[in-house]
Amino acid sequence: MSAAIVPAASAAAIVTAARSAIGARFRLHGRDPKTGLDCVGLVELALRAGGAKGHAPLGYALRSGNAEAVGAMIAAAGLIAVAEARAGDLLLCRAGPGQLHLVIDSGSGVIHADAMLRRVVERPGPPPWPVIGRWRVAESEKEEE
Repeated sequence: MSAAIVPAASAAAIVTAARSAIGARFRLHGRDPKTGLDCVGLVELALRAGGAKGHAPLGYALRSGNAEAVGAMIAAAGLIAVAEARAGDLLLCRAGPGQLHLVIDSGSGVIHADAMLRRVVERPGPPPWPVIGRWRVAESEKEEE
């Protein structure tokens, strides 16, 4: 048995939902675009719109710099690690020493909750930080034919 990838329509829903939050203010631990989002809140909003059955990582500590622990939480939320880039993917980036950041691949850039700009933005081109992991929403397991 192997995990199948969600159809492109779900990836489009993820990007659409993330784009719908552009302009929402940044708020640490924010989970509602009306009151503010952080990077995890933005990811949760987008992944739920794309059909994710789990939720964004809970009890996270992105400032710990522990990418392995955050990656394990992402996998526990039902996402699968992938190598090839596609719009709708979740990226884990190293934003600085001891600082991790989650962003959504928009296909032409990344959508993220920018703490310095104090809002959710779409940044064109590749992320300005090293990408240390890439995940995608997975369907339930299906038997290979």
